[in-house]
Amino acid sequence: MDKDAAKSASSRRPIRRRLKWTLLGALAVLLLAVCFTIGPLLVEPNSYAHVTTIERRADYHDPRLIDAAWALPVARRYRRETYEFQDNPSFCGPASLANVLRSMGRNLSQHRAIDGSEFEPWFGILIGGMTIDELAALARDRTGRPVSIVRNPTLVQFRAELAQSNDPAFRYIVNFHRGPLFGRGHGHFSPILGYLADRDLVLVGDVNADYRPFLVHSETLWRAANTIDSATGRRRGLIRIDAHPLPRIAMPCCIAGSHTTFRPRVGDPWTGKGES
Repeated sequence: MDKDAAKSASSRRPIRRRLKWTLLGALAVLLLAVCFTIGPLLVEPNSYAHVTTIERRADYHDPRLIDAAWALPVARRYRRETYEFQDNPSFCGPASLANVLRSMGRNLSQHRAIDGSEFEPWFGILIGGMTIDELAALARDRTGRPVSIVRNPTLVQFRAELAQSNDPAFRYIVNFHRGPLFGRGHGHFSPILGYLADRDLVLVGDVNADYRPFLVHSETLWRAANTIDSATGRRRGLIRIDAHPLPRIAMPCCIAGSHTTFRPRVGDPWTGKGES
């Protein structure tokens, strides 16, 4: 009996060693992923240390103005659903897209928004995050709608896009550098929820829970969106998504002179299939 027990214990040792090395290898990969994603952000010099943060402005989180902005036509559609904040610093892009899709009637999480795409994360981390071109391509794939990138607009053009952000037929995601707004930070994505034109204030639906949706003047956001993304050497900007309602389709009926209409059910407009 003692020999059998010793033999059994001896046979388990290689299994335990393999399991240990497998776990250590997985931990090493995770640490590398974190280092590649967050490491450069920690050592990058702050070129915006001289900027006074908009957090000191009275209108930044003013309850009355925030409530007025949430009452705007598109903002109301975001408010109908639970607003999802990013799981980690690399997921601002997927979290922004997930919130856009929810406002269009498609209830997806930030992880499901990238499932099956080329942007699969490693242990929950998107190495290097996403560029505006990559997020626009993903939005085009996930919505099946026309998606445009607005780069280097004039301030007048930028404000015209902001005004259109109140139109339910469009959705916008802004890619900006936090520096011109907060005097710190790095590149980021968040949906634009609405524009209070009379106050020239933009409601940015920040997907970082530490900031939450906030108000910022259009020129300040314009400057932040016109910064250069060091990953591409190109300017950041706006992603414009066409959210026009799909037309009703006239279908022939068996009764002469009559017809009926068909509207695809939720899920069909974007993927050609319903939600599972």
